[in-house]
Amino acid sequence: MGTETRGDTGDFAFVADVPVRWSDMDAFGHINHARMITLMEEARVAWLLSVGEQYAPLIKSAMIVTVEIRYQAQLRHEDSPLRIAMWIKGFRSVDFTIGYEVRSATAGPDSKPACVASTQMAVVDIEKQRLRRLTDTEKSYLQEWSHR
Repeated sequence: MGTETRGDTGDFAFVADVPVRWSDMDAFGHINHARMITLMEEARVAWLLSVGEQYAPLIKSAMIVTVEIRYQAQLRHEDSPLRIAMWIKGFRSVDFTIGYEVRSATAGPDSKPACVASTQMAVVDIEKQRLRRLTDTEKSYLQEWSHR
């Protein structure tokens, strides 16, 4: 994993530079769709692991519900590393949504992102195997990262 930032990230809660591997490419020289989701996952995991042990219950109980992705420009191997910026788009009683903007690390921070995406995460009581409500502490954390 490349550079990870929690400090001066502009409108974003966390920014990660994720290297593109040759195996991430499709036959046309673009980053493969399934691999883009994996690259976003690498950035998301780096963010969630960076927040500290006090948020472990939230991180360990979050599971993916939906992933939405929209491509606005091509991304190729030469755009590596990808700069993946993230924030909390919103949360409800049992779930939260992470927003993503993906650019080449050489692109300007105000440039149009090549990819915009979101991941809805539900929180689960692992022992009971059912949804659980976010705690007040978890809601406070999510609010902290809702900069956009």
